[in-house]
Amino acid sequence: MTVESETRPGWGIFWMVTTGALFVGVTALVKTLGTRVPAAEAAFLRYAMGLVLLLPMLRGLMRLRLDAEQWALALGRGVAHTLAVALWFFAMARIPIADVTAMNYLSPIYVTIGAALFLGERLALRRVLAVIAALAGALIILRPGLREVGPGHVAMLFTAVAFGASYLLAKQLSARCSAAEVVALLSITVTIGLAPLAVMDWVTPTLWELAVLFGVACLATAGHYTMTLAFRAAPLAVTQPVTFLQLVWAVLLGALVFGEGVDPFVILGGTVIVASVSFITWREAVLKRRAVTPPVSATKL
Repeated sequence: MTVESETRPGWGIFWMVTTGALFVGVTALVKTLGTRVPAAEAAFLRYAMGLVLLLPMLRGLMRLRLDAEQWALALGRGVAHTLAVALWFFAMARIPIADVTAMNYLSPIYVTIGAALFLGERLALRRVLAVIAALAGALIILRPGLREVGPGHVAMLFTAVAFGASYLLAKQLSARCSAAEVVALLSITVTIGLAPLAVMDWVTPTLWELAVLFGVACLATAGHYTMTLAFRAAPLAVTQPVTFLQLVWAVLLGALVFGEGVDPFVILGGTVIVASVSFITWREAVLKRRAVTPPVSATKL
């Protein structure tokens, strides 16, 4: 933690609020897109058009040389993120925006579990209780037996797991490659990974659908940039609780624009999950150790 990050919490909160608004904009555009374009194709087009943003890095990428371990991490992350993105697009078109947003908060919890299982991260009792509370929050949202749990909800459960796996692999890869290389490798591998899935069920998109997906690419890229600014300005313990506003905006957007009802159980479950993630982040800051649990926004597409 730097002195600068400790003295600019206001800017950190501002940039994280902006990040949340941009990512809610992403969900709104995908929701507007509907189900005519298959999920894998929509995700492929989003990433393919996003490759345009890599053109300034092309010369550096041509000189990039990776060893076997770096390739394994990059390809493994590409597979995990490809699955996550395809499932996210599938779920987004089928269940309320608030449900998608709330269940996406589970990704950092799965990262915490994965870090303990595969990276030797120690799970103290408080962190275990926080993980259990977050999983209870997911049950509050889904309410199995009391409401229909459709394919979209099941897809979001696996989406959060896949995003969590992608983040863990990114953490390992970032120790061996620069941030720009990690982002570029992700964009390229996910585009390649989604291509065969898209071709299997291809529907020719209209110009309007292409424009919507290009908007998704732009908003997602801008969201990752403002998220980086937030991380530079303030520690995660300050910015993490702000991510709850994404759920508030998602509920309002779904109710006012898409005619989705306000489900108090989704709000309650999302609140429990965010509180659990924020607690784990705060404990990492108190113990002054290298953070493993990511902010919610970091696991998004």
